[in-house]
Amino acid sequence: MTAARTPSHASATRGRRSGRSVGEDREVAILATAERLLAQRPFGDVSVDDLARGAGISRPTFYFYFPSKDAVLLTLLDRVTEEADAAAGDVLDRLAEDPRARWREVIMRFHETFGAHRAVVLACAEVRGTNAEVRRLWARVLERWVQAVEVAVVAERRRGAAPDGLPARELAIALNSMNERVWYATFAADGPAVAERDVVDVLLDVWLTTIYRGAAPPPHRASPSADAFPGPKGAPGAGTPAERGPRPA
Repeated sequence: MTAARTPSHASATRGRRSGRSVGEDREVAILATAERLLAQRPFGDVSVDDLARGAGISRPTFYFYFPSKDAVLLTLLDRVTEEADAAAGDVLDRLAEDPRARWREVIMRFHETFGAHRAVVLACAEVRGTNAEVRRLWARVLERWVQAVEVAVVAERRRGAAPDGLPARELAIALNSMNERVWYATFAADGPAVAERDVVDVLLDVWLTTIYRGAAPPPHRASPSADAFPGPKGAPGAGTPAERGPRPA
């Protein structure tokens, strides 16, 4: 949950060719084939031959673009997380406008992105325990989102919208980890699971309760302008209505 980032060096170099070309079109075809097949069967049941055949290339040609099917999955994960970051944009920087609406917006954008690529999300969860590269990539991504939420919580506390409490980083870790588990259970139908139509509202309620301790988060309000109560300090007509007292009859 952070601002959009430029594609990582790892993402840019994991596929072996760069620049828009026949080669890039083939790389895109391999990635599209992988995501389509992952929606049909587990990652372990997808072979390099399947990926090559679906992309309309030979097995040797596949290895010209990717060193392994694991590299294909890592590239897909890179792209999904970059898409999520781009969707989130600067929403967390605008929390003070309307905290409830902005938190809901960022959770919704992540939910929509992950939901659109649930086959990739589930495949990565499937292999994370045994694939060190997937585990390291996901840890880096999660750390980035944790840091973004930590900064947002600290900012809400500083402006007086959220009360002090447990360390903001610890809350950010717990909240992001909760999202990860809830989304996985929902997308995989791995019960007990929250119904997909309710996921955003359920997550939002937990986030708001945790960060604001049950208090309604106030939007930022600008200070009254100098024109609201004209007149120099101490002069007739200066100050608020309460300070001025009742008008003479």
